[in-house]
Amino acid sequence: MHNALSILVGIIGGTGLDNPDIVQDRKEKTVVTPYGKPSDVLITGTIGGVDCVLLARHGRGHTIRPTDVNYRANVAALKEEGCTHLVVTTACGSLQEDIHPGQIVILDQFIDRTTKREQSFYDNAATSPKGICHIPMHTPFCEKTRQVLIESVKHLGYKYHPTGTMVTIEGPRFSSRAESKLFKSWGGDVINMTTVPEVVLAAEMGLCYGAVALPTDYDSWRDEGNEHVSVEVVMTTFKQNAEKGKKILQDAIPRLAKYDWKPVLEERVVTAKESVMV
Repeated sequence: MHNALSILVGIIGGTGLDNPDIVQDRKEKTVVTPYGKPSDVLITGTIGGVDCVLLARHGRGHTIRPTDVNYRANVAALKEEGCTHLVVTTACGSLQEDIHPGQIVILDQFIDRTTKREQSFYDNAATSPKGICHIPMHTPFCEKTRQVLIESVKHLGYKYHPTGTMVTIEGPRFSSRAESKLFKSWGGDVINMTTVPEVVLAAEMGLCYGAVALPTDYDSWRDEGNEHVSVEVVMTTFKQNAEKGKKILQDAIPRLAKYDWKPVLEERVVTAKESVMV
């Protein structure tokens, strides 16, 4: 059934997908939010006939450190633009032997190890919404959006994992071997530097958030040989992963438009609203 509600899909492109040439009828738009400037211009257009807004998480020149990404401005800008969904890609390391570099992980949980980031729009500033938001994070990612992403990955024939727990560290350094082993022992599946607070802020805004994780390496936990994460190791898998990420977006976004999102979006907006204590 085609949705009665028109959707607008925000895409936050991670490393290697900073400026994919996938949007038709592209227009650039510079915006400023109450939380400052987003990482780059918004690129509006369509993918498969569906309206989209693309934003490079680290800037198109990859100049912004994970800690310094203005996550609040990024999410606020996409919400103000009218986005109903956020579909994002993220490069990451694997914490499990069976998650191989080059495979796809559709995230369903996270463990937050960040230390320096604003995780709420409700910060008592004069330009911010009033109150304190205790947003539930039992199910951080939109389940319906996750299922559509899984449909796409299956259709494209990629090897994938239908669930995954992302450990988000502060960065920009990679983990020590001891840290990496600890995160693995906690049940972390993959590790990056950007999922938190992006997924939390999307929930506060009532957006349907889904993430495609693209492992490039085995992080630092493996003992054998000299195999550990480095920029050189990461870069060799990037190009291949970026191509997969691009194809998943091209397939998934037209799929999103086939479903009725009204009840899902209404529920997310109500949850966000009811989480605020004024």
